[in-house]
Amino acid sequence: MIQILPVQSKKDFKKFLHFPWQIYKNDPVWVPPLLVEEKKKFFQKTNPFFEHGQAQLFLATKNARIVGRISAHIDLLHNKTHNEKTGFFGFFECINDVVVSRALLDTAAQWLKNKGMDKIRGPFNFSINDETGFLVKGFEYGPFILTPHNPAYYPELVVESGFSKIKDLFCWKYDSKRPVPEVSQQIADVVHAYPGLVVRHVDMKNMERDVRIIIDVFNSAWSKNWGFVPLTESEIKKAVQDFKMILEPSIALIAEVNGVPAAISLAIPNMNEAIKDLNGRLFPFGIFKLLYRLKMKKIYSSRLVLLGIKKEFRSDVLGALSVLLYTEMHKSSQKLKHWGGELGWTLEDNEKINRGIAMMGGDCYKIYRVYEKKL
Repeated sequence: MIQILPVQSKKDFKKFLHFPWQIYKNDPVWVPPLLVEEKKKFFQKTNPFFEHGQAQLFLATKNARIVGRISAHIDLLHNKTHNEKTGFFGFFECINDVVVSRALLDTAAQWLKNKGMDKIRGPFNFSINDETGFLVKGFEYGPFILTPHNPAYYPELVVESGFSKIKDLFCWKYDSKRPVPEVSQQIADVVHAYPGLVVRHVDMKNMERDVRIIIDVFNSAWSKNWGFVPLTESEIKKAVQDFKMILEPSIALIAEVNGVPAAISLAIPNMNEAIKDLNGRLFPFGIFKLLYRLKMKKIYSSRLVLLGIKKEFRSDVLGALSVLLYTEMHKSSQKLKHWGGELGWTLEDNEKINRGIAMMGGDCYKIYRVYEKKL
């Protein structure tokens, strides 16, 4: 007998948190999340999402055994930004059983319908600014930092439950050991000569100032993108604290024209390399492994998470600022002795950006898919 039960107690939450280990125990590329960090996602005092969102977690049981989990959540900021009544699901994990998955997704949909939503979209953990989509291509590759991973049967389960694709997200594999493509370097040289243009690294001594610049450019450059949700003041403050721990200044760039921020490019070291064998636990000995790896720079790849140009700087020569930033990031990656990493994600229909990445030598090796269903 299948039961879908709301997470109400600490015991329930612990089961919810640990269930992925059951799904991925035989998956060689899965990276167990650090439990101490994973817990923080679900509480208002540690996740500013809950200042504009609400959520309910559910567990699926079959014959008294946990066989699945899901969240149903509402992002009021998303709905205000897009004038929608969209609800979301996320944190979906399930055995390969369409009856169980349908029960989970139907329960999430009903919870959202009771809250006045007219469609359900996902997966989002919790926001489009967090882990997004089901992997539909590239299952053989491990996840980079802040990206999801899932079994190959998840997309079929969600389609069998009445959902359909709404958007694909591309992730690109990038090799920085090779030289910068000649045509890209030529374009970058022209842009670099623009009067008043300076490209600088993020200043760790002025972290809050520079993170605010990055977020300001993000909120400007991405405002018309599908699903965009601006970052709030609390989310900016949290980003400052998070970046203090993981940011590598040489791959975090700000372009300014006569002192005015015009574009940003932000990559973060792929921390998944450093935590994969910790099995989600920092204590008692994982913390020493992690600190050693960070101190000795035992990370050999990074993920480019943001690259954008403010609208007012997209004309004339400065329209190719992205090429200049790509080439600078390429060279910085070489200096760090990284083999390269991942760029993304990008929207499937953002043809200009996707062409630019391909021109730089990027290979679209993973695709994540977002699904939707009317309520």
